[in-house]
Amino acid sequence: MPYFQTWEEFARAAEKLYLTDPMKVRVVLKYRHCDGNLCIKVTDNAAVSDCLQYKTDQAQDVKKIEKLHGKLMRLMVSKETHSGSMETD
Repeated sequence: MPYFQTWEEFARAAEKLYLTDPMKVRVVLKYRHCDGNLCIKVTDNAAVSDCLQYKTDQAQDVKKIEKLHGKLMRLMVSKETHSGSMETD
């Protein structure tokens, strides 16, 4: 389960994974205060290779993670089916 090096790659891969099967995807956020790192993990539990991870300690990346996490949560609780893609910054 390697970490993605760039935010754009991770956001695209997370969106693609979510849109393939929204009912199986889960998102985990973990903050380690001693390191100052925030890690986001998106997985569908189908295979280890489908586990996407991104780690950062930069404030601007934390805001991007927060924005993506909010979008995914809104899609997950929405009653509508979403066949189109999400926009990520």
